[in-house]
Amino acid sequence: MAGDLIADVLEALSTADGPILSADTFPSIPSSTVKSALDRLGSREMVIYKTIDREEAVLTEEAESIATNGSHEAKVFEAVLRAVEGLKIADLPSIVGKESAKVGPGKAFKEGWIKKDKDMLRANTHSITDITREQLQTIKITRTHPDPRVILELRKRKLVTTQKVITFEVSKGPKFAKEFVKEETDLTADMLASGSWRNVHLKPYNFKSKGAITPSGALHPLNKVRHEFRQIFFEMGFEEMPTNRYVETGFWNFDALFVPQQHPARDLQDTFYISDPPYADKPRADPTISEHLRNGTPALLSQQKGRNLDYQEYWENVKQVHESGKYGSIGYRYPFKDEESLRLVLRTHTTAISTYMLHKLAVNPRPARYFSIDRVFRNESVDATHLAEFHQVEGVIADFGLTLGGLIGFMEVFFAKMGIYKLRFKPAYNPYTEPSMEIFGFHEGLDKWVEIGNSGMFRPEMLEPMGLPKDMRVYGWGLSLERPTMIKYGVKNIRELLGHKVDLNFVESNPAVRLEKD
Repeated sequence: MAGDLIADVLEALSTADGPILSADTFPSIPSSTVKSALDRLGSREMVIYKTIDREEAVLTEEAESIATNGSHEAKVFEAVLRAVEGLKIADLPSIVGKESAKVGPGKAFKEGWIKKDKDMLRANTHSITDITREQLQTIKITRTHPDPRVILELRKRKLVTTQKVITFEVSKGPKFAKEFVKEETDLTADMLASGSWRNVHLKPYNFKSKGAITPSGALHPLNKVRHEFRQIFFEMGFEEMPTNRYVETGFWNFDALFVPQQHPARDLQDTFYISDPPYADKPRADPTISEHLRNGTPALLSQQKGRNLDYQEYWENVKQVHESGKYGSIGYRYPFKDEESLRLVLRTHTTAISTYMLHKLAVNPRPARYFSIDRVFRNESVDATHLAEFHQVEGVIADFGLTLGGLIGFMEVFFAKMGIYKLRFKPAYNPYTEPSMEIFGFHEGLDKWVEIGNSGMFRPEMLEPMGLPKDMRVYGWGLSLERPTMIKYGVKNIRELLGHKVDLNFVESNPAVRLEKD
């Protein structure tokens, strides 16, 4: 079809004095077919064309009948005029039809053509101009009307619909010719052997065309932001902790952090407990090459060689701190239950790993900086900003002489490296930190402050049972990986970032992130 149309376009242009309109020259041919032919001609500079979009008015079936036979109101008037003594209203449908009898009188009354006399209709004038019929005839010929209000009124009466029409204004190009010569796309061996290549037209290369998109994998935005977090931590002198233990005991996840066994966070509605097996052994020394340390950094592994820790003493210290108090604390003063401490849970925070590493640090107390980024699990209701599983960025700084002001200053420097400068700190309560602070960042997309982390200084009841010195202080903070990612990528609903609602186009099209850049 497009091949035949090419010849027709060239023939029409050769006989025309100027540009032609495709809608006038080829009214029955779809615009997509016309464009295909024009694109082929345009690629050889044989024609130049521009696209014209316009709305046209189209008569409905009822309007076509009115344009031919007259409007409903005109039919009613003519029937009343013919009845010299007047026309009974009850007789009107049998004379002009049900539709005209239903619609026509109202419009005829409005125009003042007829009047009602009891049950009779009488004419008010001897002649009328059927304006509706004239308007529709004009629209039928021109596909429009000089007065836009007429189109609007007729659309309300459902006599006219509008449709978008694409037409092309076509004129001769610099290489116009009446004949379209086929171009060869390949130079074949037969052409070279016969010498016919000298006479054929070879299609030129289009070096401006875009290549086909090559299917490939793409990093999820969370992985991009995670990479930036790791670089920031390494730049600031941190070592990465091993985090591949998704299942922890209540001891490491709660008790060692001085979280009481009656704390609401340990309820079933907040924590996922393992049913098989339900319990683990008491804390004990790792094998020579610990499975959960296998992915740790060489520095962390080498620090533990030849070291021995008394896990039974640590267990008893933690138990005593909870039950009756120790190290200057009165404790929670409740009976500590071993089975509660040994219950297996999906870890609710990576602070369990931080606790494990600080216990290792107690063998050789010294300034240290640890971090981890991995998944944690909470039995929470899913909404725009919460999921049942998410990623936590955990940081720990152990040193002597640390203060709360230093923690605030560090958080400001840390988030500035991510390009987040609007921060607020709110006093909070955590069982294992005192003082404690919630960290809020301003989300431009949601236009509100969003909690992005929790922080504080670990309590002596947590640190001293490990064997760390009394004068050693430890900063601890947990930051969500999802919230900063939402802020950076302008995501309003966390379910569009992680889970079954993630748009793969969003994953593939987003650029690599630089947290400190806009």
